[in-house]
Amino acid sequence: MNRIIAVVGMCGSGKSELTKYFLEDGFDSVHLGDVTMKELKKRGLPVCEQNERAIREEVRATYGLGAYAILLYPEIEEKAEKKPLVLDGLYSWSEYLYLKEKLGDRLSVWAIVTDASIRRERLAKRPVRPLTAEEVDRRDKSEIENLEKGGPIAAADKYLINNGTPAELRAQYERLMGR
Repeated sequence: MNRIIAVVGMCGSGKSELTKYFLEDGFDSVHLGDVTMKELKKRGLPVCEQNERAIREEVRATYGLGAYAILLYPEIEEKAEKKPLVLDGLYSWSEYLYLKEKLGDRLSVWAIVTDASIRRERLAKRPVRPLTAEEVDRRDKSEIENLEKGGPIAAADKYLINNGTPAELRAQYERLMGR
C-alpha cells in the first residue's frame, strides 16, 4: 500500500491549498467533506454554513463520530493501492483513531495551523461559500465541541504554520517532503 497523508486543520487554514501540492506531486485524493456535499445535493439543499453543519452533525449522529472515515474507507483503500494518497479534511478524533487502527504507520497526519484572525479574513474573501467572522466562530465552536476536531490537530505528525503567502506554505511543504 502507498503512503497516506491526512491533512487536518480548522476551516480556512489552507487544507485545500496544501492538498493541491500533494496532487501536483502525483498523489490521488479523498476529500472527506464530499460526504457532506453529496448529501446536500441529494436533498436539494443550498450549500451554506448552516446546512453543512446540520449534515455533518446528522451523519455523525447516525454513524458515530468516525462516520466519514468509515464511509470512505473502501475508497481510501482502493485509491491507496494505486497511488500515494492525501486525505483532505480528516475531522474527528474518532476518524483519526479508526484510520490509525486500519492503516497503522502507513498514515501520517499533517496539521496546517493558521491564526484565527487570518482564517476569518480568508474565509470572508473566498469565492465559494464565503463566511462571515461570526459564521467562522460558530463553525469553529461546533467543530471543536461536537465533532472532536481538535484531537487530530493536536496529535499530528507534522505541522505547517500558514500565516503567510502560498509561496511560504509551499516552502514548508517542500521541506517536509525532504526536498
